[in-house]
Amino acid sequence: MRTSLNIPEAMLSEFDRTWQAEGLDSRSRALREAIQEYVESHHRLEQARGTVAATIVFDYVHEEIIEELHEVQHEFQSEIDTTCHVHHGEWCLEAVFCHGSADRVRNFVYRLKDFDAVERVSVTLLRADSASGHEHSGHH
Repeated sequence: MRTSLNIPEAMLSEFDRTWQAEGLDSRSRALREAIQEYVESHHRLEQARGTVAATIVFDYVHEEIIEELHEVQHEFQSEIDTTCHVHHGEWCLEAVFCHGSADRVRNFVYRLKDFDAVERVSVTLLRADSASGHEHSGHH
């Protein structure tokens, strides 16, 4: 299936350099792999059940959303264990370490993605209790 996309020129140039450096055959193959990775990441987040621990890393334009971002973080304060925040000019990078129900962590992620001033949101599920009730043992 053919489709067309509107992608900023600088982003497309970086994408082309990346897939070529990896030795892939074509931009189409690289796009298929990128789309597959995005879908798999979404499914992992959607399929998480029970209690999860996760890191959520995102970047944003400080002045455009800081008040609204603080409101969202206060709404999810029972799931947020700690945050790490650094400034890079007008951009901020934040890492949030969460622990709580999969539904609440998932909702927090989706709220962050709703902000236009948030560029990227990356989620790593560190632990997810399975639906069958088995829990991972070990150090926390």
